[in-house]
Amino acid sequence: MFPSHDLDFEGDELHEECGVFGIYAPGKEIARFTYFAIYALQHRGQEAAGIVTSDGHIAHVHKGMGLVSQIFNEDNLGHLDGHMGIGHTRYSTTGSSRLRNTQPYILETLDGPLAIGHNGNLINAPQLRRDLLERGVGLSTSTDSELIIHVLARTRGGTWFNRFRQLMAQLEGAYTLIILTRDGIFGIRDPWGLRPLVLGEMDGGYCLASESCAFSTIGAKMVREIEPGEIVRIDDKGYEIVAGLPPEQRAFCTFEQIYFARPDSILNGKLVHQVRQELGRQLAKEAPVDADIVVPVPDSGTPHAIGYAQQAGIPYSEGLIKSRYIGRTFIQPSDQLRKVGVAMKFNPLPDNLAGQRVVMVDDSIVRGNTSGPLVQLLRDAGASEVHVRVACPPIKFPCFMGVDMATQKELISAQKSLEEIRVHIGADSLAFLTVDGMMQALKSEDGYCNACFHGTYPFSTPIPYIELQEKHKFAGVWGG
Repeated sequence: MFPSHDLDFEGDELHEECGVFGIYAPGKEIARFTYFAIYALQHRGQEAAGIVTSDGHIAHVHKGMGLVSQIFNEDNLGHLDGHMGIGHTRYSTTGSSRLRNTQPYILETLDGPLAIGHNGNLINAPQLRRDLLERGVGLSTSTDSELIIHVLARTRGGTWFNRFRQLMAQLEGAYTLIILTRDGIFGIRDPWGLRPLVLGEMDGGYCLASESCAFSTIGAKMVREIEPGEIVRIDDKGYEIVAGLPPEQRAFCTFEQIYFARPDSILNGKLVHQVRQELGRQLAKEAPVDADIVVPVPDSGTPHAIGYAQQAGIPYSEGLIKSRYIGRTFIQPSDQLRKVGVAMKFNPLPDNLAGQRVVMVDDSIVRGNTSGPLVQLLRDAGASEVHVRVACPPIKFPCFMGVDMATQKELISAQKSLEEIRVHIGADSLAFLTVDGMMQALKSEDGYCNACFHGTYPFSTPIPYIELQEKHKFAGVWGG
């Protein structure tokens, strides 16, 4: 199966790297539970997915390219036996989109089967790769996730907790790990807390996931979020949480709240949908405008637009209908269809828009490829004015922690002024939420990574790594 492809006009979207899930539940249909859990995490990665199950002695694996629903069926799920398992959905930020890079990775070791699923990006991956190669370890993929499993397999000394502490001491960057061993399932969150990890409880077992939305799908309830630097184990004794490394200055990715996470997930103790509405309300306070209706860019802009409308006292209205499938077609559009662009994915509602002064609310503007065509769609449908409001600050710097948001040369806010962007997209007015306003809406003064807005990263990013990743970002020669 070949990977699905986004159409060219989707180039303005941000992409998360991965979703991870783990479950320990004797007597349950582990493969089926894992399938539905990673199905719920599909939004975190649509290029590939995989499941590994085990009875502690023998591990079974099935993975492939494409969506979860395209990869798994009754036949291949039926072969995934065991009382524990892990699952993974992938969007490649730096490793190429190929089957060999699909997770979870699995090794046979003297300690039994070892499998791993990773969400994040290691900034010291080049050094880890070099060290492993010098030690004679053969590598078959271009991902940093493979590096992690080989480093772990060569770590010795005492309990799994001790081995994981040794592993964490060698990793720098963003990582949430779900690890299957002979004895149980483990979860690890990096000391900065860049990516989320939550613990859930179900009848007869426990589970771990990138987001709590995976739990309701399988009848589990959230126990708590795993804190930065913590290690959690789920096995036949229940669960145990220990300190791995001392937590650093917390740097949770702001875009989890703004865009990535599903609206029904709970992150940092808050329902994501409510947080996004609050961002929209703050945006309305900072950037009011005389208008007749507020229209979201669906689907990610919807809760922001609801909040904006509530605060501004302007009616909320649907103005754009989004096809949720055209962007994931296996068939590439012809040159003629490419010119149609955004119209292939969004259809306007002329009766709602005719003669209206419209506030179009979006979650972000990255490259600026989509906003202009959307503004024109609204105008062509009869809107008399189109005012664009963006529920996050201008993105001026790239991410090196597992988010695909282009190189700095491709970020429109890094290359153009506010007025130049307004002219570029053809809006009557344009405003972004400020960083201070965003943090006020999040009800926090710190604890978030906002490097993409101001260029201050949570740790020292090696210049050679930046240069190499910028150079090879789309060549598929990196890890991730």
